[in-house]
Amino acid sequence: MAVPESELSNAAIADAFDELGDLYELDGAVVHRVLAYRSGAKAVRNASVSVAKLAREGRATELPGIGKTLQEKVVSLAETGSIPAAERLRAKFPPGLVAITRLPGLGPKRARLLHSELGIDSPRALREAALAERLRDIKGLGPKFEASVLAGLDAIESQPDGHGGSRVLLPRAVEIGEALAAGLERLGGPGTHVQLAGSARRLTDSVKDLDLVATTTRPTALAKSLAKLEEIESVSSAGKAGARARTHSGIAVDLRIAKPEQLGNLLQHFTGSDAHNAALREAAVRRGLHVSEYGILDDATATAETFATEHEVYERLGLAYIEPELRENRGELEAARKGELPRLIELQDIRGDLHSHTVASDGHNTIEEMGRAARERGYEYLAITDHSATHGFGNDVSPEQLRRQIELVHEAGARVEGIELLAGSEVNILPDGSLDYDDELLGELDWIVASVHTSFGMSEQAMTERMISAIEHPLVDVIGHPTGRLIERRAPYALDFEAVFAAAAAAGTMLEINANPDRRDLSDVHARAAAQAGVLIAIDSDAHRTRTLQNMRWGVATARRAWLSAEQVANTRTWPELQRLRKQARK
Repeated sequence: MAVPESELSNAAIADAFDELGDLYELDGAVVHRVLAYRSGAKAVRNASVSVAKLAREGRATELPGIGKTLQEKVVSLAETGSIPAAERLRAKFPPGLVAITRLPGLGPKRARLLHSELGIDSPRALREAALAERLRDIKGLGPKFEASVLAGLDAIESQPDGHGGSRVLLPRAVEIGEALAAGLERLGGPGTHVQLAGSARRLTDSVKDLDLVATTTRPTALAKSLAKLEEIESVSSAGKAGARARTHSGIAVDLRIAKPEQLGNLLQHFTGSDAHNAALREAAVRRGLHVSEYGILDDATATAETFATEHEVYERLGLAYIEPELRENRGELEAARKGELPRLIELQDIRGDLHSHTVASDGHNTIEEMGRAARERGYEYLAITDHSATHGFGNDVSPEQLRRQIELVHEAGARVEGIELLAGSEVNILPDGSLDYDDELLGELDWIVASVHTSFGMSEQAMTERMISAIEHPLVDVIGHPTGRLIERRAPYALDFEAVFAAAAAAGTMLEINANPDRRDLSDVHARAAAQAGVLIAIDSDAHRTRTLQNMRWGVATARRAWLSAEQVANTRTWPELQRLRKQARK
């Protein structure tokens, strides 16, 4: 239910916890205290209800990562506007020092070092020192760090608000949007139908706001009922045409209410990207038609038509139906006119998962548990690909352990009926392009994923050579998360994509769409270009526990946005069919 405007927002609480974590780290506090506030901030930011309200009721501890101490601080913040511990710590450090801890690649430890060595106490002072090349003189930093600092400052300052935009990864946006739609349908009663539109329906990487389109017999009542949903923090307007609101997690919500006979027009308008809709309007004008959310006006007859379905809208414009994921003005209008739109891959086309982890490295479930969970999803095969010897993060698998792991996978496969368990590895691509297991051991594996996990800052030429060296390795089946990006957190490393795609096509090495929602790597744009170059794509969950096998959904979403059909994706095939595509089998 929407809370009064004076209620402390979840975003404000999360920001306060983030700041307190930074202040404690600047102060040299024990790591578990710092992590407690970071985890608390994440829990609050993701909460779909008012955390201040929960704290006043003594129920904030129901949230993961929120204990009694953090709950007390929420109450203090709500009642007094501050947290005493934060006030004490702020007095110890210059205000600008906390600001520079948030630069990519910097953090509180380096901020403290810069302050103690050079007296840097603000972003402005940091920029001046970097431009004067003073940072490189500090042990452990150097010219590359200096350049990354300037790039980080430029990126943040280029944002309209001066400190970066705020977007939500697609799974969280869809979860909130579907909850709002279900809640409105429940409150609206019989005859009410609500669905997601906008970027969430197009399944983009991240979402800035939520668009909902509804039909109902009681439009004004439905609009006003939005305020009754527990996910909603505030409502700024509500009337017969719809409502605007904000969730406790900070996402803006735009509810539009249509008459049933106008639903197709409204849904099409609020689903297409700005570029798609602009191109659609321009094409329509050439046919003597004018398209808007209200209908299609025909110049010849001076009449406006409305349509109950999107299929009818596109048909009236002389186009085949365009799936929501394709509505980005990337050639879909021309393809729809010519009848050349692809039949997009669907989740049920996936027959196996070729990238997963277990307790042998940094996973949370055993081989057998992962196998049974994959079988329950209807898969015919699952590759167990724990991290190799030089992964460098968490546990990894030595050559001796990998030999034993191969035996364990085959033993588990004998126990878990109805699915083929493949003994594989996610092998680290070293800076020189070599792999960190010898070829004799690699030759014993059923499946090999090769990925970059270190040295992201290489030049484009060096990183491209590194990647092509791995692609051309005679035993590598697929390159995992090929660009290294983390959505909203880390840009892709520098690569000559045309050269990489050409090398993969020539070598017969597959490229991955990693379905982890933080990655979705390859991106839709790069996956489409790779497929056009003749590269076979594998969509993998990169699951580190049984429940994240379901990440496959987001990889398929990326593939659909990339115009991929089932034939262009490797793991829509049976394992015997896929085996025949491996380099070793072709030889």
